[in-house]
Amino acid sequence: MTGMAASKPDTTRTDPASWQGRRADARQNHERVLAAAIEVFTEHGIGATIPQVAARAGVGKATVYRSYPTKSDLVQALARIHIDWFHQLVDIAVEAARADAYHALEALLEQVTARLAEDRLMIEVLSGVEGLGDEHLEQQLERILALGRAQGSLRADTSGMDVQVLVSGAARALIELDIRDPAVWRRYARLISAALRAEPGATPPRPGDPPI
Repeated sequence: MTGMAASKPDTTRTDPASWQGRRADARQNHERVLAAAIEVFTEHGIGATIPQVAARAGVGKATVYRSYPTKSDLVQALARIHIDWFHQLVDIAVEAARADAYHALEALLEQVTARLAEDRLMIEVLSGVEGLGDEHLEQQLERILALGRAQGSLRADTSGMDVQVLVSGAARALIELDIRDPAVWRRYARLISAALRAEPGATPPRPGDPPI
């Protein structure tokens, strides 16, 4: 610590218990700031400021900046929370898709759209972060679609781009109409799934067919 005599041992640097305490304090501040950011950005949208977050967390601005040097870093952290939730959801969907890809995709889209209906902050932070493309999500979605094509339950030409366009289009329209009822959002998720479903009598790709 600056200003302490060199001849006097600095026990705060050598005592493990002291280090653990410092880490715990820093972790608590970090968690407090993130919780405050969720509240403030939910109330004020993406235009909320670091001083507002600091005031809500009960800490100084410097404490916020130690964890998040810029507002963009804080928004990235909020986006990461939602991305991690997506990861858990899509990983579960992949396992369910091994037995029934169509209904696994339908359940996935229903859960995503229901959360979008209730959590507008999620929409704001995900749309407000550049370069948020997530390879894991894209790969897992493609696994679900590939299983559906192989099972003959999804159209042979179904792609991840189809899902993205249909979901984002429906979400944009529902937001503009200020529809917040999760049941309505889930209904459109089912309609999207139905649009991707293979037509009755469609033949699944044969084992010798080139991969799609």
